[in-house]
Amino acid sequence: MRYYAHSSQGPREEWQTFADHAGGVADRAAEFLQDFGLGDIARAWGMLHDVGKVTREFQDILAGSTRRFDHSAPGAKIALDQYSRCGRLLAPGVAGHHAGMADWSALEDRLRRAAEPDQAWEGLVDLPTTVIDAVTARRFGDAFACQLLARMLFSAGVDADYLDTEAYYDSVEGRGRQRGGHPTLVELRDRLTEHLDSLPAAGSEMNQLRREVLDHVREAASEPQGVFTLTVPTGGGKTLSSLAFALDHALQHGLQRVIYVAPFMSIIDQTVRVFRDALGGGDFVIEHHSTFDDRQLGRDDSRDRHRLSMQNWDAPVVCTTYAQFMESLFSNRPSRCRKLHNVAGSVVILDEPQSLPLMFLRPCVAALKELARVWRTTVVQCTATPPALAEAGDDGFRGGFVEVRELAPDPRALHDRTRRRTTVHADDVVGGVQLGDVGLVRRLSEHRRVLCIVNSRRHARKLRRELDDEGAFHLSASMCPAHRQAVLEDVKTALEDRDRAVRLIATPVVEAGVDIDFPVVYRALAGLESIIQSAGRCNREGELDAGDVFVFEPESTRDSRAPDDIRRRGGMSRNVLRGSEDATALDTFQAYCRLLYWVAGDELDGKQILRKIDEAGRRLEFPYEEIANDFKLLDDFQQPIVVPWGDARQQMRGLVHESSARVVARRLQPYVVQIPPRVCAKLMEARDAELFRDDEFGDRFVVLSNPDLYRQDVGLVTDQPVG
Repeated sequence: MRYYAHSSQGPREEWQTFADHAGGVADRAAEFLQDFGLGDIARAWGMLHDVGKVTREFQDILAGSTRRFDHSAPGAKIALDQYSRCGRLLAPGVAGHHAGMADWSALEDRLRRAAEPDQAWEGLVDLPTTVIDAVTARRFGDAFACQLLARMLFSAGVDADYLDTEAYYDSVEGRGRQRGGHPTLVELRDRLTEHLDSLPAAGSEMNQLRREVLDHVREAASEPQGVFTLTVPTGGGKTLSSLAFALDHALQHGLQRVIYVAPFMSIIDQTVRVFRDALGGGDFVIEHHSTFDDRQLGRDDSRDRHRLSMQNWDAPVVCTTYAQFMESLFSNRPSRCRKLHNVAGSVVILDEPQSLPLMFLRPCVAALKELARVWRTTVVQCTATPPALAEAGDDGFRGGFVEVRELAPDPRALHDRTRRRTTVHADDVVGGVQLGDVGLVRRLSEHRRVLCIVNSRRHARKLRRELDDEGAFHLSASMCPAHRQAVLEDVKTALEDRDRAVRLIATPVVEAGVDIDFPVVYRALAGLESIIQSAGRCNREGELDAGDVFVFEPESTRDSRAPDDIRRRGGMSRNVLRGSEDATALDTFQAYCRLLYWVAGDELDGKQILRKIDEAGRRLEFPYEEIANDFKLLDDFQQPIVVPWGDARQQMRGLVHESSARVVARRLQPYVVQIPPRVCAKLMEARDAELFRDDEFGDRFVVLSNPDLYRQDVGLVTDQPVG
């Protein structure tokens, strides 16, 4: 009997045979991991993943039967029977290549009920016991290494499965989808060099500093792979210098791509624009986060390539958020994990990594260290403050990076050259003085040009409402991404007019990666890293003798209450500032980190991710689903709601016949604001929001139907009367 893997609308002769599919997946998966000495094991994954299709039950399903049948479990059972300890790393991914890698207890239940193939599968890969034991005991000798190996095998196999299936259906249905076609790293390096050569290298002191940093960084590209830091003051050209190093370093070591990771989507927005301008193009810079607007790419074929590449990061340059990147490393879902094998063999640039949530800091660093140790990944930490995540003994970050190399030329000297740009005033905070909103607004009104950064959307809206003048602007996550970008451009234009007053009230969305320059900045008490980043928006180009940064502690109210992580870091800042005359000094920040990590202690792995992995390590019975559910960098689940700003309604009218929920979501992302589910439920109950095409998409797309709740000045307002 001939067994098939996939059917089509055509005659049975056009169906994809099981042998062709298994072989195609095995070849692709082996190619993905060949450079790591894991080609044979990846090939075994590919050969086993669909063995359950070699059954009469599954062939009946292809012929039209509607019965349910578990075709993934049989291959997992064979892996356990045939491949010793290595089988325990293969089985969860084989069994979960559609639904996800399950906890071991759930997997065992499925394996007990797994069907037997109708005939012995002759394509079983012969993996000698000596090879299996060597793989799991030498490079992957501890529990954390083994669970990441299992995820990498899962990634390579799942991506190979998707690609082979996609190729089959593209061929029989005549679809012309294109993958790849991107410029080579050599071409991108040459384009970047041409762009950098066109930038001013003389003139202002900051231009000279940026050129010195760039030249020094590029000279270090031939260094062996590992973990680096790039410690450069804000405005010192970290973005382009890190990209230049990454491209040069990748070419030196035969790496495949550059992955840029940042804490905020506002930073991603600006960085992507910088990269595309410097590299002379767009569709090969893959932007992967929750608010991506693919219309900016222009041509339909560019958008299609971008969507395909975003699924598995098969592109030369990827820009993403910490949530997307780190959660993928601990995920159990096929859609999240299929990109992991493309993280291996890359340069990963981490923008301000000390901003990672304290609760997940140790697991994040453990994953990055393992990527560098085994998976040929170079890690570059870009920061305006001294590196915080290196191993520092009992009074610092235990389990941090070791053997870290600095790329910048003498960070302390760079800091000394730029520190005079600003003076940080923190006397009120040190003295325990709280500043009420009336007093704060009065102070802000005394400045013609001032930026004020507070810790909550509610507080930003209240201050903007009380600062009622023509020069007042507001920027926060209460505004959809398209609206935020438009306001940011308006602010930049206003700042260019020397005669205009500009007073911007913002949340931390402007704190890093946003190129604006104010003579005066007010910053609500937060972590010292945030205070230093805020200072980077003050006298950024050094045109003044010195700018002024005022750190204040807001009067405690419902409006001004900061998230727990920010309040904790703010308390550490207050303690350190009491013993320091210079808030931006390198020694001050190092003292802050020591205190922060010492106080946090076990909370640096608040969900006990590493303990759970270690306890399951002896038998390699990892709780993949439990870990994935626990590892959420964004603690509170938020509900996206589409708001009526700009051409949002026109976009929705153009989507009334679109059948793909994924396409609808991507087109509406520029108009989305994230809100708590309870707030969304109240809006629905009051009929201020409604579902978009709920007959087809259920409750996936919620649209604000009351336009009075979305305001041009502050965005979405759901917690106060309109007016």
